[in-house]
Amino acid sequence: MSSENNKNSEVESTLKEVIGVLIDGEEGFQKIGHDLKDETLKRYFLAESLKRARFKGDLEDVLIKGGVHDAFKEKGTVAGSIHRTWGEIKQAFGGDDHTLLATAEGGEDTAKKTYAEALKKDLPLPVHQLLSEQAAHIQTSHDYVKAARDARK
Repeated sequence: MSSENNKNSEVESTLKEVIGVLIDGEEGFQKIGHDLKDETLKRYFLAESLKRARFKGDLEDVLIKGGVHDAFKEKGTVAGSIHRTWGEIKQAFGGDDHTLLATAEGGEDTAKKTYAEALKKDLPLPVHQLLSEQAAHIQTSHDYVKAARDARK
């Protein structure tokens, strides 16, 4: 296998990993957004869900242009599924907005870590730039969710 094939394989696996976390974020923000009582937070979370879907689409576009034919077969991660289930259990037992925001922050921590790991890899510059832009937004979102959570202690 040539080094170019290895590089393409690394780009593909890296982007699919990030896409999995974005799917988790999209679903998590939507679910929590519907459960939040605060209307401003509800709107923010639903907008973030759409933003994650757009990020996912941007990465799928990179994969498709790179010749990956199964770019749309990605699903969320197992950890994300467990995290969402845990959030649903907390909500069922009377989770308030603080509890939901803490759950969301945990998901954002995972997203930040996944992007940080992806950005350590030797990726083509346009892919690295796209991931960097998305990672900056993820960091801003994390900080917003954390501040909202802290304000409800």
